[in-house]
Amino acid sequence: MSRGEIARLSIPVSDRDHSIGPEDAPVTLVEYGDYECPYCGRAFPIVQEVRRRLGDQLRFVFRNFPLAETHPHAEHAAELAEAAAVRGRFWPMHDWLFMHQRRLGDSALLEGAAEVGLDVEGVRRELEDGTHRARVREDFSSGVRSGVNGTPTFYINGIRHDGDYEVETLVAAIEARRWNQAAAGT
Repeated sequence: MSRGEIARLSIPVSDRDHSIGPEDAPVTLVEYGDYECPYCGRAFPIVQEVRRRLGDQLRFVFRNFPLAETHPHAEHAAELAEAAAVRGRFWPMHDWLFMHQRRLGDSALLEGAAEVGLDVEGVRRELEDGTHRARVREDFSSGVRSGVNGTPTFYINGIRHDGDYEVETLVAAIEARRWNQAAAGT
């Protein structure tokens, strides 16, 4: 990506994504995140507050971007989130992972799976077998193609947000993008 070029999502948001909020919301906020990343941990309550403030005006999407070289438990945490997703429990598991990000070893992950109501033995087998590894790597690859080079990275209606992600800054950026697109008729 050349200097000054706008980074865009390479893979548009679709039914394969984990999203919360109305599909027809005027703004979609995508986060590429790593469950073990301390910056993502700091962003977690900020995103919750942004979601609370914007309500039905926002759809939030989370995509996995585990930085496994730096965060040794990030890959398995992302795979656990995907195991939860196939059981209809992605968001409770997502939230648990961020609330417990300082203890994400495999035994703690299985405790978390139990706490959110998953079949622990089935999840354990899937983690050992790498059942959800390809899905996690698909997200990671789409992030690389979209210009993600660290976590968290946010996209507002498909365009990378390069500013900070404090609540007020992120809300202002979302509102600006929404109004600019409305004025442009897109």
